[in-house]
Amino acid sequence: MAGNARLRARLLEAAREQGFDAAGIAPLRPSDHAAFFRAWLREERHGGMDYLARPDAVAARTDPTRRWPELRCALVVALHYDRPAHEDSDVDPSYAIIARYARGRDYHRTVRTKLLGVLRRLEDEIGHALPLARAYVDTGPVLERELARRAGLGWFGRNTMLLHPRRGSYFFLGTLLLELELPADEPFEHDLCGRCNACVEACPTGALLGRDASGAPVMDARLCISYLTIENRGAIPRELRPLMGNRVFGCDICQEVCPFTRRFSQLTSEPSFAARAPGEPPFGVQLEPGASRSHPGTASPSLLALLETALDEAAWDSFSRGSAIRRAGRAGFARNVCVGLGNRASPDAVPGLSAALADAEPLVRAHAAWALGRVGSAEARSALSSRASLEADASVLDEITAAMDA
Repeated sequence: MAGNARLRARLLEAAREQGFDAAGIAPLRPSDHAAFFRAWLREERHGGMDYLARPDAVAARTDPTRRWPELRCALVVALHYDRPAHEDSDVDPSYAIIARYARGRDYHRTVRTKLLGVLRRLEDEIGHALPLARAYVDTGPVLERELARRAGLGWFGRNTMLLHPRRGSYFFLGTLLLELELPADEPFEHDLCGRCNACVEACPTGALLGRDASGAPVMDARLCISYLTIENRGAIPRELRPLMGNRVFGCDICQEVCPFTRRFSQLTSEPSFAARAPGEPPFGVQLEPGASRSHPGTASPSLLALLETALDEAAWDSFSRGSAIRRAGRAGFARNVCVGLGNRASPDAVPGLSAALADAEPLVRAHAAWALGRVGSAEARSALSSRASLEADASVLDEITAAMDA
């Protein structure tokens, strides 16, 4: 046991040396929330994220010991990401809001690289390889937040985020599953939200549904701006578009209003997560010679400039390379920017939205039509009328008709 305690201490020390801001160890065992998770899936609150509902993935998430019987514990780590000096609510509506976590390099690569560094250090310490170890960063069939709570890192807030009592929620989680028996941390048993309901009240689309009878926070992903702008592959429901404002990738509102996050969030020292200047690739990402650098960056970029980037394949490839933004896809991102421009409803967007009406993807054309309808100027209506005579896609024609009737 003394040897295991020493190894645990060395493992946590290795996590700190890799730059993680918090770390803890949790035992691997069946989930305490399996019934809730399955009910949430049955109610289809996961939207189009079908990968969550695959039987093999559900089985692994709810009981990792069935999929990996040799694994015994999980190292759970947290890594802060940048929080700018201003609040996103202060951003001029002619500029886009990109969620804080996506303004730099794709966090999956950064966190996983650090986790593998911890694993190498652990293998050096014990003198042999751990071939069954698994490192996951928001991509594997693992309930990271439950493991984090079990490892003592925080509790589930009403916004469904993991909240740390002295760090808030602006951090990434990573897990390293190990075939070792190590002393675990005490789980975090307290709910420090108390009567605070700030996140539920602030959510513009009503995606946060409060806590159920068991005390678990409930979210309907189908209403969440993060889901709508990233995981959703189809049209954004018309009734939700006006509620999105100028948020074109992800949403931090439920974190921005949280008292713990407002008070305790810390700036990161990790350069990978810094926002990018115009034309700049993410930290550590090398663009090919001659690659386009025609993009406005990620620090409050102009909506019009972002649309121009999203309509150009080469510019989009350069802008999204090495970035979590790539997850939305070019058409999905252009769709989001069109919605942002429609919510601003400024006549200066008509040329850009007219160009989007000729995009190769019906998804882009449909949302450009909606945005032009929101602008409502003579030039906007003329662009819609001209496209109507050429359009062959029924969904786009429906949007054009609705826009012209608005």
